Amino acid sequence: MKVRAVLASMSLLAASALAACAPPSDDNGSGGGDDNGSGSAADAASATSAEDLGGLDALIEAAQEEGELNVIALPPDWANYGEIISTFEEKYDITVNSAQPDAASQDEINAANQLKGTDRAPDVFDLGQAVALANIPMYAPYKVETWDDIPDEFKAEDGAWVNDYGGFMSIGYDSSKVPDVTEVEDLLGPDFKGKVALNGDPTQAGAAFNGVVMASVANGGSVEDIEPGVQFFSDLKEAGNFLPVDPTPATIESGQTPVVIDWDYLNAAQAEKIDTWEVVVPANAPIAGYYFQAINADAPHPAAARLWQEFLYSDEGQNLWLKGGARPVRAEAMADAGTIDEELYSALPEVEGDPIVVTNEQTEAMASYLADNWAKAIG
Repeated sequence: MKVRAVLASMSLLAASALAACAPPSDDNGSGGGDDNGSGSAADAASATSAEDLGGLDALIEAAQEEGELNVIALPPDWANYGEIISTFEEKYDITVNSAQPDAASQDEINAANQLKGTDRAPDVFDLGQAVALANIPMYAPYKVETWDDIPDEFKAEDGAWVNDYGGFMSIGYDSSKVPDVTEVEDLLGPDFKGKVALNGDPTQAGAAFNGVVMASVANGGSVEDIEPGVQFFSDLKEAGNFLPVDPTPATIESGQTPVVIDWDYLNAAQAEKIDTWEVVVPANAPIAGYYFQAINADAPHPAAARLWQEFLYSDEGQNLWLKGGARPVRAEAMADAGTIDEELYSALPEVEGDPIVVTNEQTEAMASYLADNWAKAIG
């Protein structure tokens, strides 16, 4: 695999804060409560920590009584979610029902609303920033046992949401089908007609949203002025280069989407399969971002949902995300403790330039602009 882009370590991503939008918690510790919880699934729905149920063993017992966990929008090739799911199933003897693996963040929220009150509703969410921040009332606050390892800027104070893993926006391309790419502007060239795909709709999907941010910064805009990014995609469509197809591993491997704007860890995964697949993070637009993890307040399997969070934020779960090329949110603390996979961690190269992380306030403003202008630009 030849990855031209250089990527940032966890410490660089932490340089730009994500302000917590949720109201403050009544406690200052790990969200614990009494140690005399029964550990039942019924009690789990209101538990804000494993301690509320009597500890992690009691939570495991309650989750195994439920026996199932519903997840949504988690493709197996996305940040190693395939192995994460199978490891969780084997470790706890809990069946994971994975629905709509190629769905967008907004689809997760839509499904939760449509299936509310049924046993098919999603138990947990893995959301892009814009969608996550727009739906905070839907989340059940919960603080995992490793809560203190997570930097304050990457979590809501009350535990309503927590950043889980991150990466950089990138351009992946098949060098046997198009010329080398070094910057976003290259994609407007005549050799890219009908070849450039964006991963999703930026009004609904985090990857696509940040792809527009990358195009904006690369074209003289900023994270506070996304108009140049929208104009770039309008120009891309006018040139006949924009391909209105949601890229997947299947479309990439078949050659249907030879150029893909997506997170670096997703594009890098394709380089493992296609010898001619290259990945570049534009040096003038190093857009870094995290996804948001949350529990559905109406989760049909509340204990399993909370155990899933404990697993994801454990050393084991964090290293599994790292294995998928993503940067786990506890990476720095794990490196200090000697619990991170050193080989995988040291293989993450550094990025050219200072990472640009979009704040919550900037995200909300840009989401509003996109809602009003994206369809007009590429429709």
